[in-house]
Formats: sequence, structure tokens, C-alpha cells
Amino acid sequence: MSLLLGQKNQLLWDLPARESFELNRAIYGIGPEEGRKTIDYLAGVLEVHSLLDKPVRELSLGERMKMELIAALLHRPKVLFLDEPTLGLDVVSQHRVRDFLRHLVSEEKITTILTSHYLQDIEALCRRVIIIDHGRVIHDGSWEGILQSFSDQKEIVLRFAGPPPELRGEEWGELVSRDAATVRLRVPPTRVTEISRRALDLPGLEDIRIETMPVEEVIRRVFTGAKKKEKD
Repeated sequence: MSLLLGQKNQLLWDLPARESFELNRAIYGIGPEEGRKTIDYLAGVLEVHSLLDKPVRELSLGERMKMELIAALLHRPKVLFLDEPTLGLDVVSQHRVRDFLRHLVSEEKITTILTSHYLQDIEALCRRVIIIDHGRVIHDGSWEGILQSFSDQKEIVLRFAGPPPELRGEEWGELVSRDAATVRLRVPPTRVTEISRRALDLPGLEDIRIETMPVEEVIRRVFTGAKKKEKD
């Protein structure tokens, strides 16, 4: 079992990460050859071989997180607890960490338990999702199950060459937003074709996109539904 906290370091700040790995290896009673192979393998997957001998304080936040992952996985745990593993990382580093965690689950068969406020982490990594509100479990099931239950509408995004026309009324569904050149409508899936065809006749239309509901809106509906049940 191992634990990784997004904003807590176990690496020694002024030493190269390799020195911290050697300390962990000794603590866990891992032989030098086995430890070297594991470090070599994980550094290869995370593409950080060239950084192993660089002082931790000189690494970027994304690079440090990769080193923290190696330290957490050095003893080959069967279960890995992750608390906000992408917190504070730039977009590129977030994607790389998520790709690595997917690799752990699919190739290394490590059970991963993740807590995160970043919904992209949940969407990208989790097959089973537990949503907790003030200590109370309000959903326990698959991510697909959440989408099926609470994402029952599509969004049509219309982009115009200039200011968009007023699109209100039943024939256009629900108006989500309207800015200088874009209108976003929310409609049942059965009405997507009908409304998209009608939109083609609008003056100045440049582009139409059909999107699923934003993840944030889906989760908001989960919490709203739970509170409604509580009141009932």
C-alpha cells in the first residue's frame, strides 16, 4: 500500500531524487538490483531519466510529481491512494500524470483510489465513482451510470460572424449562454437534428457544434438531485 499527496513532498528537497529513492529502497528492504530496475523502469515510463540526479528543489512542479510517483511505487504496492495528484500542475503535466496512472491500472494492475476536485481526473481515470457531500455518500457507481442518469441533454453551440440573433422560445430549447459571437443551447437528444437544421437558415452562421453537457453541470445535477430527495 502507498499514499501520494498532491501538495506534500516525501523527497528530500536539497538532494537529487535518486538519493531519496535509495533511502526508500533501504527502508522497504528492497535489494539494490531490484531497486535499480524498478527506478529505471518507472523513470522510463515517466520520461525523467535525465532528471534523476538533479536536486529536487530545481525541478518543476510537474517533474517533482513524477518523482513523487516513483517514490510511492518503488516497493510495488498493490494499492495506491492518490490525493489531488494533479493539483497545481500545468495542462501538459496533468495529461502526462493521468496517462501514467492509466498505465498503472491497465498494465500493472494496481488498485488506485483517487480523491480529487478536478473533474477531468475523475472522468479520465475512474471506473467507479463515489460522490460525497458533507460526509454522506450520495452516489456510488460507474461514471457511465452518472452520465446516463444526469446527462440527458445535448448542447448545440452556434458561432456567428457577428452578433448572434436572439434565440428564445420553445423552438430553440434552453438558452444556456450568449456572447459576442456564440450561442449555446441545451436540448433533448431527440431534438438535436431538428434544431440544427433550423439553425442552418440563420444569417451569419459560421459553425455548429454538438457537445455533451459539461462535466461540471452533470455533477451539479447529481448534488441538486440528492438535495431534492433529502427534502422529499
